[in-house]
Amino acid sequence: MTQLGYTLSSEEFGPVALVDIARRAEEVGFDFVSISDHFHPWVSAQGESPFVWSTLGGIATVTDDIEVGVGVTCPTTRIHPVNVAHAVATVDEMLGDRFTFGVGTGENLNEHVTGERWPEHDVRLEKLDEAMDVMTQLWTGETTSHHGDHYTVENARLYTVPDEQPTTIASAFGPQTARWTAEHADGLWCSGPKETPVDAYEGAGGDGPTYTQLHGCYAETEEEAIDTIYEQWPNGSIPGELGQELSTPAHFEQAAQMVDREDIAEAGTTTDPDPQAHIDSIEQATDAGYDHVYVHQIGPEQEMALEFYAEEVLPSF
Repeated sequence: MTQLGYTLSSEEFGPVALVDIARRAEEVGFDFVSISDHFHPWVSAQGESPFVWSTLGGIATVTDDIEVGVGVTCPTTRIHPVNVAHAVATVDEMLGDRFTFGVGTGENLNEHVTGERWPEHDVRLEKLDEAMDVMTQLWTGETTSHHGDHYTVENARLYTVPDEQPTTIASAFGPQTARWTAEHADGLWCSGPKETPVDAYEGAGGDGPTYTQLHGCYAETEEEAIDTIYEQWPNGSIPGELGQELSTPAHFEQAAQMVDREDIAEAGTTTDPDPQAHIDSIEQATDAGYDHVYVHQIGPEQEMALEFYAEEVLPSF
């Protein structure tokens, strides 16, 4: 059975607002929420980037049953995996079996801020592999030392740890990383209704949950929705691997100058206010093999979107 979720966009909302959106998502009937982990927003118009681990503590105190995921954290560059493991263990203890930890190789936008070199993808995947080993050791609650190619850990022990290893799901947009995910993580995390990552993941033996995020904007008219996306989320229509390589919101704003309003719909973003368009988008993702599908309402109209989904979309599932 498909689980339906709602995006908590750390790039667009401050921590108090995100906590309240999570509370409302539970009230209207979503199965889970997923919160993004960013140091910078994609473009300055989005305007926010709170520290995700503090926000998750607030979410844990105002929700009871809804599942909560981080989609996704890069535990390799901006923050040492020892500190990420510490944060995850604490949040997992607060949320219990409701928590899912998403990991990925990251974006230059967020990870370059400490001055560390941004390497090519194969090296980033190597670092993620080693970081996962470090975190897994620490989550046992045993004293851990590690002397690897990328990280050193000396006599570290986490005293606040969950009873079981946190559920860890890895992000993959192409077959190489999807195959790695099948071996090293508990599930697959993606964006959009892409079939190739699911096929590669399952072909490599992956049998865990599969998550994907769908972007859209519900408004009274399609024109209003396109205007909101054009102003608040033009980065979604920037092609190729620029999303991983550009280093500042200013660079994304410059790249977004190439995006026209016509490009918004072509990027697969749902802008039609007809409920069936939103239902069809979710069904397309489930047909592609995803069993956890979550929607990102772009822009400030979160309450209107939550009520729309509660009344017009969720009942269909």
